[in-house]
Amino acid sequence: MTGYLLRRVLQSVIVVVLVSVLTFVLLQLLPGGPARAILGPKATPQQIETFNQQNGYDKPLVVQFLHWAGGVLHGDLGYSYKLNQPVVDVITDHLPKTLILMSLSTAVAVLLAVPIGIYQARKRNTLGDYAITGLSFAFYAMPTFFLGELLILLFAIQLHWFPPVGPDGNTVGEILGQASGLVLPVATLTLVTIASFGRYVRSSVMENLRQDYVRTALAGGASDGRVLLRHVLRNSLIPVVTLLGLTLPQLFAGALITERVFNYPGMGFIFVQGAQVHDYPVLLGIGLMVAVATVVGSLLADIGYAVLDPRVKY
Repeated sequence: MTGYLLRRVLQSVIVVVLVSVLTFVLLQLLPGGPARAILGPKATPQQIETFNQQNGYDKPLVVQFLHWAGGVLHGDLGYSYKLNQPVVDVITDHLPKTLILMSLSTAVAVLLAVPIGIYQARKRNTLGDYAITGLSFAFYAMPTFFLGELLILLFAIQLHWFPPVGPDGNTVGEILGQASGLVLPVATLTLVTIASFGRYVRSSVMENLRQDYVRTALAGGASDGRVLLRHVLRNSLIPVVTLLGLTLPQLFAGALITERVFNYPGMGFIFVQGAQVHDYPVLLGIGLMVAVATVVGSLLADIGYAVLDPRVKY
């Protein structure tokens, strides 16, 4: 197990480096470059040349990347000229807000997907199973921004149950203090996430119900509920662990759109703003953070296999 983890950590580091290089190169190749984006369209060629010399943008891409990577290793992700603050401070200020949104939506999605998937597996090929399957496909295929706008139209504009925008607080306490503003953003991400989780739980439970150990336990006098909770459920959660680890990028992508729709001041909102004004340091910093979260999530998913299923050996 230790050797496997060491190999996976090494692979993860390589993946993060490759993603960082690719992101850095692609951003530098955008029309106009960082100088034009920061100084504005009216900047003179002399001003652009001076800015590039002062900030090292006139050097080869390899030298620029090594300089940026060296700063990252020392905790320096660059400086946002648009927001007039270090990128580390930008991420520190907005990351907790996105984590609140993602953790709440993921927790609600899992808590609902597990019993729904079990119900569908036990009642497969019935009217209830078909109805839930149809709704799952509809939510899974629906664009996040469209679903968010539908919820705003129904619950905010028509029924006036919840505000049409997310909490506007600057701290986690202020965000949680405006719980009603979190309902619609969390519901948007939950409905998109639960669709995939529920389908995996349904398939996994159906597969485990056909296994010999289930028939043996039932023949030994164990009740259906006991077999389902003590044996089938644990084995059926393995796909959910996989999804939890591998859906981090998808959750962030969904949060990016959801935060924009609900004007929620999280990482996704800042990323969209940074993309609109070509704030290269912010885009690089957030891109690096997402890459690290992706590889860490994949590693945690593999570790979760061994925890849930002792038969899994590395």
